[in-house]
Amino acid sequence: MERRCSPQGIAADVTGPHRGVFYVLKKLRLVVAGDIGCYTLGATPPLQAMDSCICMGASLGVAMGLEKARGADFARRVVGVIGDSTFLHSGMTGLLDMVYNGGTGTLIILDNSTTAMTGHQDHPGTGYTASHQPAPKVDLEQIARALGVHRVQVVDSYNLETLERAIQEETAAREPSVIIARRPCALLKKEKEAVYAVSPDNCLSCRYCLDLGCPAISFSDGHGVIDPVLCNGCGLCTQVCPGEAIRKAGEEDE
Repeated sequence: MERRCSPQGIAADVTGPHRGVFYVLKKLRLVVAGDIGCYTLGATPPLQAMDSCICMGASLGVAMGLEKARGADFARRVVGVIGDSTFLHSGMTGLLDMVYNGGTGTLIILDNSTTAMTGHQDHPGTGYTASHQPAPKVDLEQIARALGVHRVQVVDSYNLETLERAIQEETAAREPSVIIARRPCALLKKEKEAVYAVSPDNCLSCRYCLDLGCPAISFSDGHGVIDPVLCNGCGLCTQVCPGEAIRKAGEEDE
């Protein structure tokens, strides 16, 4: 019996909403300047969609440096990627620097509403202090605009079509832009989303679903298999399946 599982990388982060962003970045063959966070796992197989990761807050500096070294045309192929907590901690100065120095790059802020990598601490964008007391909640869109960015889009991290369209639009623009890809970490949810399952009769055995690097998906006996314990109900697999073989559990045979 053949059984192939998704290579572990960002797959190891079962709860993270960033998988779709890196799937699209790889599809578009963009140069990705990364940062420090759970999303750094996007550099590993099968996604392998991060080309640099130096230190916290370095994503925009690297992207800006590439533009200055290679020119504005090359910058159309470069994006910086940073998490919401990292952006608030050490990324705002990089964005200001890009605007001030005439950069035309695109920054993607991966907003999962927490500081996931170090234990789900609150930050200024959550509306709570580190001791979970109510606090003023800063607005990432308003911060980007206050720093001089006119092009700001907010997209759903679980919608591959809108993600791809937004990234193509903003990387084509010859001015600074910010995309906020927003979905909370699944560990913040009190109730689990409905899980998905594969209909063996409809599966084309193409294995496209494995390209997501989702730990819930494996391949066995000629068709995809989804582990209901690991599935967090994000629905990304349904969007890449050409045979429409993946549906919510209980509906796959309808």
